[in-house]
Amino acid sequence: RRRDKLKALYWHRNGFCLWYKRLEAERFAWPAAEAGQPTCTLTMKELEWLLEGFDLWAAKPHKTLHYQSVT
Repeated sequence: RRRDKLKALYWHRNGFCLWYKRLEAERFAWPAAEAGQPTCTLTMKELEWLLEGFDLWAAKPHKTLHYQSVT
């Protein structure tokens, strides 16, 4: 997969919230699941770093994009 989109579904007080983020020029560095496991578990801090663009396994952020105009 392209790994440029991330969706998070979570419960907040009285209902579900859906959070969606799409990267324009980079990819999320998603962790590999343990052998035989269909999912992996992240701490809140690791999720925050992932959303901020840090590759948790290479320790470098995504490049910041600077646009001069929007059409």
